[in-house]
Amino acid sequence: MPRSQTALELCASKQWPSNNDVAQRFETLPHPGLASDKRYQEVMCSLGFGVEFTDYMARASWNESAGWHDFKIEPYGPLSLDPAGAVLHYGQEVFEGLKAYRHADGSIWTFRPAYNAARLNVSNERLMIPQFPVEDFLGSLVGLVRADRRWVPQAAGATLYMRPFIFASEAFLGVRAAKRFEYGVVASPSGPYFTHGFKPINVWVERTHHRAGPGGMGDVKTGGNYAASFYAKSHAFERGFDEVLFLDAATNSRIDELGAMNVFVVMADGTVRTPALSGTILPGSTRSAILQLLDDEGVTTREETIELDELWMGIKTGDVAEMFACGTAAAVVSIGSLTMGEERVELSDSTVAHRIYQELTDIQFGRISDRFGWMYRLA
Repeated sequence: MPRSQTALELCASKQWPSNNDVAQRFETLPHPGLASDKRYQEVMCSLGFGVEFTDYMARASWNESAGWHDFKIEPYGPLSLDPAGAVLHYGQEVFEGLKAYRHADGSIWTFRPAYNAARLNVSNERLMIPQFPVEDFLGSLVGLVRADRRWVPQAAGATLYMRPFIFASEAFLGVRAAKRFEYGVVASPSGPYFTHGFKPINVWVERTHHRAGPGGMGDVKTGGNYAASFYAKSHAFERGFDEVLFLDAATNSRIDELGAMNVFVVMADGTVRTPALSGTILPGSTRSAILQLLDDEGVTTREETIELDELWMGIKTGDVAEMFACGTAAAVVSIGSLTMGEERVELSDSTVAHRIYQELTDIQFGRISDRFGWMYRLA
């Protein structure tokens, strides 16, 4: 039976206004000092991830009387924030992550932006932040990319990573939701998230610390979820691991998320499993797309609870063939090993992960037909 679409997937599949229809929602301001050609070449010849930024950024503001207003594409630069700004004291903020892909004909596209816009509003609702219209979200991406077109890399596999965000800017120390907010989008020309390419990663299974708990905010994209993972990830990195597999906080026995990525398990019979969206797991756009790709290919997929003990034994017996993780930044990455305490299990296969990675990125970069209608043209 085909899986039913989630609310985010339904939003992503709607027919939204084209890039030209939303382009004028944000006014592009003059830039007094664009990056020099020398500086531009320095950045584009040594692409990292999220360390260098483009000439422009998108901005908008919200208050009770005007709603969302003052839509601008303006020169990238520091923001002014009162020391009593609510975000600094109560962490009322949300964000998203997308990429802009340059196709062979020079056109620039992004992947399922309405999914991100819808998820941003789910996060907004949970954190008592005003809803941000999908059309304005699309307009901010179009306006920014058109102003920063030269910063979308042409190098193979490189992209322009875009980070939309909203934070509470009202200056007060009372414990309540703020009444003033700022929206922004910054962009960073980026190479691969993992510098070693598609090489399988080694993962530490974290059994002491958790990134989210039942009834919390694990299924929304807010900074606190990521900050909660830093302690375990830092200690894992020190021991030579690439990532951390978190368990659920309620029972400490079920696999949850891999750092900031969703997890997939490929069984020896070809079935592909992924943890169900339990309220503590972020509903990733890449996760959703992979499930749709697999379903379209006739692969049996299951969204369900996956017990760590069952997984561990399955890897040992060969019932589990491979594992991989996915997210916007990394796309798809194969998992080569899991380590828990002093014990380590190896996964030598990455066939499905590599096939999914290739098909997904071929769609994103325009190398094959976009049969799902996922791509949205920006410029």
